[in-house]
Amino acid sequence: MDANIALPAALIGDPARAAILAALCDGRAQPASALAYAARVTPQSASNHLAKLLEGGLLAVEVEGRHRYYRLASPQVAAAMEALAHLAPRVRSLDAPLTSKARRLRFSRSCYDHLAGRLGVAIAAELEARGYLAAPDQASKRYAVTAAGRRWLHELGVEVDALKPAAAGLARRCLDWTERRHHLAGPLGAALMARFLDLGWLRRDGESRAISVTPIGISELQRVLEIDALDLMDAQSAQDRGERSFGSSDVSAVDETRRAQSG
Repeated sequence: MDANIALPAALIGDPARAAILAALCDGRAQPASALAYAARVTPQSASNHLAKLLEGGLLAVEVEGRHRYYRLASPQVAAAMEALAHLAPRVRSLDAPLTSKARRLRFSRSCYDHLAGRLGVAIAAELEARGYLAAPDQASKRYAVTAAGRRWLHELGVEVDALKPAAAGLARRCLDWTERRHHLAGPLGAALMARFLDLGWLRRDGESRAISVTPIGISELQRVLEIDALDLMDAQSAQDRGERSFGSSDVSAVDETRRAQSG
């Protein structure tokens, strides 16, 4: 029996819904307010469109506390949007211009007791890619620590068996509010950030939630996880430069870290 393409075509065919879907093609989950902005519609209108996309199976929703975040329901939805993308104008960017303080928080910060921001997301993604952490599916909130992960953590100085699981488990996927991707939370996330601080790889920035990567941290993250923190900072700074001109008072974490390395 032939597939009924009329239903998804009708959903995608609406300009606002198409803009919402296109804005989600980067893999991040977004709140309704951001998607209303991308689609250039009111929050009320966005809510109606999101309900239709959920009902039609093109979107999934993830609840994080009191907040709801929407993402594409499957890779097939992204593939369909990509096939149409070369015919469409660009949607409005969801990345608003950032102040110097906001850029620091977006790059790396504490989220309660664990590491968040672009660096936290990169670490979680690399731990998954190496098979140290495993999630049953995209909707799961829990990570399982694999045997290889336990060995790696032991070598780093984190003893998994000594950690007390919380109600949500030992390792939890926490949706990052700036990156809209998951970072590592739970007792393991807290232990990992604490270990990075103890090793001197990370440093708290005074009373701020911002977390700095030290010169030795840059070297060690590259060695143990092949994460280039400077590249992450460069990518963020380049994105910011594309959105607005920097003032003379703007000092990026990239420049400060490189001065520390050469000093």
